[in-house]
Amino acid sequence: MPQRPLDILIVGGGIAGCCAAIALTRTGHRVRIVEKQEAWRFQSSGIFVYANGLESLGKLGLLEDILAAGFPVPEGRNAYYDHLGQPIVETFYPTADASRIPAILGIKRAEMHRVMAGRVAALGVPVQLGTTVTELKDGAGGVTATLSDGSVARVDLVIAADGVRSATRALIGIEVAPRYSGVGVWRAVHRRPPELTDKIMMMGPAKRFGIIPISDELLYTFGTVAEPGDSYYAPDDWPRLMAARFAEFTGPAAPFLAELGAGTEVLYTAVEEIVLPLPWHRGRVQLIGDAAHASTPFMGQGGAMAMQDAVILADALSAHDALETALTAFGRARFPVCAFVQDVSRAVGEAGARETGDPSARHAEMRATAQDKVDGFYDRLHTLTEAGGFGL
Repeated sequence: MPQRPLDILIVGGGIAGCCAAIALTRTGHRVRIVEKQEAWRFQSSGIFVYANGLESLGKLGLLEDILAAGFPVPEGRNAYYDHLGQPIVETFYPTADASRIPAILGIKRAEMHRVMAGRVAALGVPVQLGTTVTELKDGAGGVTATLSDGSVARVDLVIAADGVRSATRALIGIEVAPRYSGVGVWRAVHRRPPELTDKIMMMGPAKRFGIIPISDELLYTFGTVAEPGDSYYAPDDWPRLMAARFAEFTGPAAPFLAELGAGTEVLYTAVEEIVLPLPWHRGRVQLIGDAAHASTPFMGQGGAMAMQDAVILADALSAHDALETALTAFGRARFPVCAFVQDVSRAVGEAGARETGDPSARHAEMRATAQDKVDGFYDRLHTLTEAGGFGL
């Protein structure tokens, strides 16, 4: 018989936490969220979501609103250029649901969160801001969570959706440290010229620079480059530093790099991974999203993996009457998928960081193999996800 309705505490209100709250509430569980931010403020850079992530948003009842808030890339086209703006090749990403779900959606992160938080509120999920979990005691009858305001929550299940530096992960004795990838990501938001509708990737010497529309009015640029592991850059310096890092890029990148200044929304983050073997739970505490499997950004799958986690966790709880069985089944379904994404993304990033010589061979290989690699990646991703047994 399916799992009885559970009292569930979700730690973290980002993509993973909001999606989990929606999925679990829709399947009959009683959910609350605690979030450490005093007010929900989320990075105002962009994010792109491929069709597999959009499928999950459809299962959560969010797809229509997310599509309206973002920008579907026509035909799922990704145009590749070198750093001087010379075309290399075009690839096309797969759609889903007989092309009713687009291949790629660009959206501002704050807009995505606005839609998700709005649905959380509409479902009546309590959200307690400015609050963390300071202690967890797991017993036969449930989990006792002590919160930073001194209150105590007694629940059947705790879901740690608190990101790459998850404090909840440490509370349950998982002492894995984020692994620095050696790469930093620079992101900025700009006005979108009406004619710019493709996703663009520019291949530089050991650098990448991307451009993607995120609304009718805006686009998002992002650049990846090797950065020292202990680097710190003051936010006021981010626009100047981003322009300097990618100064050799011309062509489509040039007008946006020239715009960078004090009034530009710019964000810098060091890219870290969480590589964690199963189990991703301890007793009645389950890790999801970046807390369990943070990935590098080179395949654009981090958000999609968090969305899928939420859907499949809810399905696993519905399919199994014993909590331990459900959590074990969830981990077994998700680990091969997330590990595959991490491995491919890491390999792509490492290969890019080594590309400093004559790019002609790289460009010839891209022209010959790029579309096959896209198709192969998504075919394998679909196969692994289906093998998990929960139908996504």
